[in-house]
Amino acid sequence: MALFQELEKQGVKLFKYRGTLPIFILVAALALYAYQCYSPSFTGVEQYFPSEGNIYQIICLVVSLIGLFIRIHTLGFVIPNTSGRNTQEQIADGINKSGMYSLLRHPLYLGNFLMWLGIGMLTENIWFNIIFILSFWLYYERIMYAEETFLINKFGDEYTKWSKDVPPFIPRLSNYEKPALDFAWRKVIRQEKSGIAALFIVFMLFHQVECYFNEATLDFTMSLWNLLFIIFTTYIIVVKLIQKTTDWLDIEKTR
Repeated sequence: MALFQELEKQGVKLFKYRGTLPIFILVAALALYAYQCYSPSFTGVEQYFPSEGNIYQIICLVVSLIGLFIRIHTLGFVIPNTSGRNTQEQIADGINKSGMYSLLRHPLYLGNFLMWLGIGMLTENIWFNIIFILSFWLYYERIMYAEETFLINKFGDEYTKWSKDVPPFIPRLSNYEKPALDFAWRKVIRQEKSGIAALFIVFMLFHQVECYFNEATLDFTMSLWNLLFIIFTTYIIVVKLIQKTTDWLDIEKTR
């Protein structure tokens, strides 16, 4: 099998399981962080970048929030039946060319990368983050290859000509074009509710691991991370109740 065929085949398989990568990252990151907290002799990134209080954790959160913003901005302006959470097959009724897609060809994956990078940074371990970056590159490079092959086969020269001047992953800010559609905020609430809540839940888990191993107790105070956890856990419950009891967030009514 030719190399380009092998890359496409691998990408199609990985596309179906792209939602599982965050689970492995989270489990590995929490396990490593717990070990570092348990072992006083184990040092991480703070020996190079000493921090006070929650400053370093807030920096990590900002990185993740930038990734979340990219995802929200992208999904809010995309053409219907594109850039979805489908895992069984590629779907594209058109080519997204404006908004985030005018800056780069795969903005959702850049958003994912930054969200997970912020979580990886919480480990305070440089080597873990290097491994994460390399793993992300190898994993998603194949998915992007498969997606672009699908789009070239479906749209031909239209996609090829557009992609010629739009980088795949690193944004080219000078390319920016105003989104062609109105922002579909109901669609964002519906599709990103779990991701938004999960982000703050993860940061709370890291906080509790640190408290447990360093202070031999969990934190039940109204600390920043516990407060964010309560707010966004409530948020996801409310959104799910709205979905079950009304059609207000139906995809068909998002624009």
